[in-house]
Amino acid sequence: MANFYEQLAVLESLRDVANHDQFARIPEDWWVVITDIRGSTQAIAAGQYKAVNLIAACSIVAVLNGAGNVGIPFVFGGDGASLVIPAQLLEPTRQALVATQSMAKQAFQLDLRVALVPVAVVHQSPYELRVARLRVSPEYTQAIFIGGGLKFAETLIKDPRTAPQFAVQWPQGSEPQADYSGLECRWQDIRSPYGETLSLLISATSSDERQSTQIYQEVLEQIERIYGTGSQRRPVSLQSLHLTFQDRQLQLETLVHQGRQPLLVQAWYRLRLKLENLLGWCLMRLRLGVWGSYPQLVVSATDFEKLDDLLRMVIASSPDQRQRLTQYLETRFRQGELAYGIHISDRAVLTCLVFERDGRQVHFVDGADGGYALAARDLKTRLNL
Repeated sequence: MANFYEQLAVLESLRDVANHDQFARIPEDWWVVITDIRGSTQAIAAGQYKAVNLIAACSIVAVLNGAGNVGIPFVFGGDGASLVIPAQLLEPTRQALVATQSMAKQAFQLDLRVALVPVAVVHQSPYELRVARLRVSPEYTQAIFIGGGLKFAETLIKDPRTAPQFAVQWPQGSEPQADYSGLECRWQDIRSPYGETLSLLISATSSDERQSTQIYQEVLEQIERIYGTGSQRRPVSLQSLHLTFQDRQLQLETLVHQGRQPLLVQAWYRLRLKLENLLGWCLMRLRLGVWGSYPQLVVSATDFEKLDDLLRMVIASSPDQRQRLTQYLETRFRQGELAYGIHISDRAVLTCLVFERDGRQVHFVDGADGGYALAARDLKTRLNL
């Protein structure tokens, strides 16, 4: 069943989430991977929001590189990630996760929690893990999850009574390794063309799966009425993409790939990134080779809306549009149908996984200054009311 994910149906729109026949139950012998950064709110308050995003992306790329050609469903959550892997990838995944945990601590002083939960344990609960693929671009399909299984797995790894059972361990005396090839962080923050960038989380409160997905479908239809099509509300556009040449921003990628090297080696790596960016900028301006269409590929492969038992979206918004959306969500919240969390910034942040310049790649997008992590705090406040 290693090719289970690649054989799944592909949805053409997230609004098709209510079509349950398109979702498949994840095999019992697979494993759920959960990563998240402890104390992410404090790290964000200290100005480390880009590092938080980057480490979450690192936990994804490390697992994907260890998986080879096996298709792995995953979702980027801002301050963490969720993936599901077949049993044959358990050991390389364990090594990649522990290595990323160590790198996060040494290079960024961030505490990355990593855990593995058997899918069989999830399916013994009242919840299940069901997945489909959503077409984002011709080169990229995004995993979407329903059934409550990811939420349940997260509660297991955060509950002090059960967390030790699922925490990832590595034998003493050995040094775990991870491959972060393809990870890039080379774009400037992306300004909203309408004044605001919303990081939005929505959780349907019904215990009935069909009712929950119906609520998500209705919310998405309302969002389309307020904001227009995906291309109109997407927080990344051709006009907003600008490569960075600042040492401070390029240092993040440098620490991931060269963090254990001497400072002189790190400085050379940053210089190399600047030269690559300069060359890329020239080739994009001249529209030569794959670089002529590369900006459009970046825009089309951004994961700005997804579902992993929560509806997650990053939206380019005007204040008036945001007010209309908030009024709609507040009404449905007071009716007991959903809870929501919003974080408002004026720009988005892009962290990229690029495996082929003219092909397979995904660009993780989050709101600046905290994005999903602070929207999650807002969501939890409403859930606890």
